[in-house]
Amino acid sequence: MTTASALIAEAVRALSGLPQEGLGEERESRWRGRRIVRVGAAWHIGVLLLTDTHALATAEVLRAADPGRRGYTAESARERAERRALALKGGFDEGDVVHVGWSVIDLDAVDAGGSSGPLAMIDEVPSVRWSSAGGWMPLEAYLRERVELLRG
Repeated sequence: MTTASALIAEAVRALSGLPQEGLGEERESRWRGRRIVRVGAAWHIGVLLLTDTHALATAEVLRAADPGRRGYTAESARERAERRALALKGGFDEGDVVHVGWSVIDLDAVDAGGSSGPLAMIDEVPSVRWSSAGGWMPLEAYLRERVELLRG
């Protein structure tokens, strides 16, 4: 039986040398205030973020940017601009893609027949739920397609 761990390790080897995107965490201190700081980097593979050592589930994706002085028609647009500015304040460069709120996927749990994040063992096949409304698809096919797109 193929395991999720083996499939992820194979994908990481295939991605070696390709550019990664930033992993950020929100921090707050008395002196520096609120900001999003870099805590690592990962390859963005759809609903997954892959590092050399972990598989992560994606959450919020933003691009570091100066909010400038703009009028916003929606409160949500103002909040997104503030989040992009927090990444700049935390040390990301203008235009950098930043992933925040990600969570570590327990590959051992998936390999043992359970689930973690968007991964699960379905009928002894490591599978991924590629969207909250979508169904399950084999992880092997999902990774192959996504890695080919990145290598493209």
